[in-house]
Amino acid sequence: MKIIAISGSPRENVGKRDAKELRYEGKVPAVLYGGTEQAHLAVVTTDLKDAIYTPEANFLEIDVNGTKTKAIIKDLQFHPLTDLLLHVDFLQLFDDKEIVMEIPIKLVGTSPGVKMGGKLVQKLRKLRVKALPKDMPQVVEVSIAKLEVGNLFRVRDIEKAAYTITNTAEDTIVSVGMSRALKQAEQQAGKK
Repeated sequence: MKIIAISGSPRENVGKRDAKELRYEGKVPAVLYGGTEQAHLAVVTTDLKDAIYTPEANFLEIDVNGTKTKAIIKDLQFHPLTDLLLHVDFLQLFDDKEIVMEIPIKLVGTSPGVKMGGKLVQKLRKLRVKALPKDMPQVVEVSIAKLEVGNLFRVRDIEKAAYTITNTAEDTIVSVGMSRALKQAEQQAGKK
């Protein structure tokens, strides 16, 4: 899993006025959960851009006064009108505790159904994955090499690995439907 380094500073005052002042300085108030006690931090907004505005799943390494802590982003709060980042919740990672993350799906291979003129429809872009931090995948690969027209690939069809997928087993990830051109070709062939 890719690790993004972020620097933070501890917050002494926790309140609306202090949070507003932090945002004016280009920082975001944050809370680190998961340890023995929660820690209130201030994180530079620009440090978070690589972690927030990406389709990838990442771990974070938060450096607060020389103390480095591995974490993930658990929750984000944005201003409803300006989309300004207002608050971040981090969850501290431990080697022996499982976590749940949204992991992107990567389609691999070429579908024979698409080559014949079928339409590839991806219904899920991410899966909820539960695993220890060392077993957490960067992406979940789904092979579409055997998908013919009318076939689909469900969550239950993913090969077993060191992680658990918590989505419903019947959820469709990707399917190959019939395109208009293919339907017209079949109709014309049926008339002859």
